Amino acid sequence: MAINRTPVLKRCRSLGMDPVFLGIDKKSKRQLNRSSRKISEYGLQLREKQKAKFIYGVLEKPFHNYYERADKMKGMTGENLMVLLESRLDNVVFRLGFARTRKEARQIVDHKHILVNGKCINIPSYQVKAGDVIEIREKSKSSQRYKEIVEVTGGRLVPEWLDADAEALKGTVKNLPNREAIDVPVNEMLIVELYSK
Repeated sequence: MAINRTPVLKRCRSLGMDPVFLGIDKKSKRQLNRSSRKISEYGLQLREKQKAKFIYGVLEKPFHNYYERADKMKGMTGENLMVLLESRLDNVVFRLGFARTRKEARQIVDHKHILVNGKCINIPSYQVKAGDVIEIREKSKSSQRYKEIVEVTGGRLVPEWLDADAEALKGTVKNLPNREAIDVPVNEMLIVELYSK
């Protein structure tokens, strides 16, 4: 599996985004000294794509597959793409507050700690549907790890399209999100322009 070993804060700086969107509350002390060089239109489009890939932890090929699926769906391609990325199982686990970061959420799913509608699912890219019940498996609920995670993520706002029960480590997908409900700083129209060339 390909792993990006670039330090997270450094990558956030280069993409010009806040680490909070990754669930990291550290701030970089360094200032990014951008040269006065003008970024081309292609450069802007590429940066938006890299930002979306970095936030959701998706590599190039799967990301392109998401784009193609979004293109075939009804409605706006850019909005469909964001909804597909947002409804990945690892992202939903992060949004429910069962993980501090999306990377940790991916690991929790990988290690078979997550049940969807009572079935163990260990595929981070699994697409959740409206009405799905997501919970930490019974064996893992009592572990110290989840007590610590819930303490840290307790103040985090759960999006309105999800219903979370932090005590029972359980959540429900009320409906799939629309673009307004996704608070990710990505201009998806630039990604669509980049791929439609």
